[in-house]
Amino acid sequence: MDNYISRGEHEEFVKRMEEEDCRQNRRIALLEESIRQTQALTLSVEKMALSMENMLKEQKKQGERLEALEEVPKKNWDTLKSGMLGSLATALGGAIVAAIINFI
Repeated sequence: MDNYISRGEHEEFVKRMEEEDCRQNRRIALLEESIRQTQALTLSVEKMALSMENMLKEQKKQGERLEALEEVPKKNWDTLKSGMLGSLATALGGAIVAAIINFI
């Protein structure tokens, strides 16, 4: 008879086991919610990384287009300079030829 427990002890044991089950179920539910939040955060970070990668590519393209636009005035100025120098050389050459012709 020493191996048997009373009905009251059994009910107390059952009550404590049910309370422990409730505590563990709450902990599991909190862990599951935490895992869902972590997964959502991971997906958000991945989307943000892809977005930043696309923005970087677009910035590179814009930089290339900006460089091309900045080159246009430089090319125009170089063309204008060479045209002015050519005209000046032609005028100077014509003046020298005219002076030689007048001198002869």
